[in-house]
Amino acid sequence: MSESNPLKQSRVKLFLTIATIIALAGLIYGLRKDIGGVIDNLRKVNTLALLLMIPIMALSNDADARFFRNVFATLGQKVRYWPMFRMNLELNFVNHILPSGGISGISYFNVRMRGEGVSGAKSTLAQVVKLFLLYASFQPLLVLGVFLLAVRGHVNGLILVVASSLITLLIVGTFIGLYIIESRQRINSFLTFMTKAINRLIHFFRPHKPETIGIKNAQKTFNELHENYEHIKNNWRELKKPFFYMMVTNASEVAAIYVVYIAFGRLVNVGAVILAYAVANFAGLISVLPAGIGIYEGLMTAVLVATGIPAELSIPVTIMYRVVNMALQLTPGYYFYQQAVKQGLTSKI
Repeated sequence: MSESNPLKQSRVKLFLTIATIIALAGLIYGLRKDIGGVIDNLRKVNTLALLLMIPIMALSNDADARFFRNVFATLGQKVRYWPMFRMNLELNFVNHILPSGGISGISYFNVRMRGEGVSGAKSTLAQVVKLFLLYASFQPLLVLGVFLLAVRGHVNGLILVVASSLITLLIVGTFIGLYIIESRQRINSFLTFMTKAINRLIHFFRPHKPETIGIKNAQKTFNELHENYEHIKNNWRELKKPFFYMMVTNASEVAAIYVVYIAFGRLVNVGAVILAYAVANFAGLISVLPAGIGIYEGLMTAVLVATGIPAELSIPVTIMYRVVNMALQLTPGYYFYQQAVKQGLTSKI
């Protein structure tokens, strides 16, 4: 006799809650020394200046929410502002505690958006478009950063190699993604391969479920994904606002880091902050640790030092930015995530 749906849902909620708490505890444990150092440094910084991070991060989340509303409107789907604002906070939380290069966030987003009447194909495409525009809109910012470094005489061979490599990766990655999604056959082949790979990975941990994601159903979604892409391509002018919102998101993140320098009473080259932020975020995509702990801080500090900012300043600033930023993002994100779990909105994950 099978278990009742309420019982199954309660077990799923319990599992998600326990898994979330364990992952969050691991994140806090990994940052335990940094958190202690930040608390000590709080006595030395301008707390009022540090509080500027709150409206800056709110602006970033606002831009993300408006981005999704505009993209879904282009796809003929109306969504409300507040659910998207809340969803973005939940996504930040999920992507921070589950290091999977954004895959966890995509799955979570698709399931949650069903409650807003949005299909999985449209949800997936919205996140693909966000990824493209996020990196595309960062390219002018990156060029600006190198220019600002050059003006102050802080450009050397290493900086040029790093900056040119990032720009090349952004351009090549964009064209590869467009090449795949342009063809119905290519997108089906690529995503079918990815689906089978994910199924094999899940099967390794859950041997009793050889095909967690149904290939046939997934392929139907892939076809719809291509059709929605064709619709966006034919209405590409409507992506001007989403592109602008992604620029606001990128600029807000850089501004949040710079505010910490202001809180320390130091004005540094904005170009150094832009380049360090770009390098740290690219490396964080492949990190196996939650929130890219260790890799993110280490690379950001290394780039800042290479651009002329002393380590005794860049290290505490980087650590404080990370801790304060995650506190501002993860606290409301965790709350809304738990609300979603309690309401059974994540039961199909």
